[in-house]
Amino acid sequence: MIFKAKKIAQIGDHILFKDGIKGIVEKINENSVIVNVTENKTELEFEGNRTVVAHKNYKVIDCA
Repeated sequence: MIFKAKKIAQIGDHILFKDGIKGIVEKINENSVIVNVTENKTELEFEGNRTVVAHKNYKVIDCA
C-alpha cells in the first residue's frame, strides 16, 4: 500500500488547525511552525496573534 507523505508547510502557506483557526506560516522549525493567526472561530485567544503549531496538528489549505 502506498501512503502520501504529509505536506510540511512552507513560509507564506495558509494553514488550518484546531477546527476553525486559520493562519499564515511565518517561520518553520524542526517539529513545528510559527503562525500569524488570521481567522479564529474558536474562543481561544493568542497573545500578539501568533502561536506555535506542531507539524502533525495542521493542514495546508493554500500554498504560497
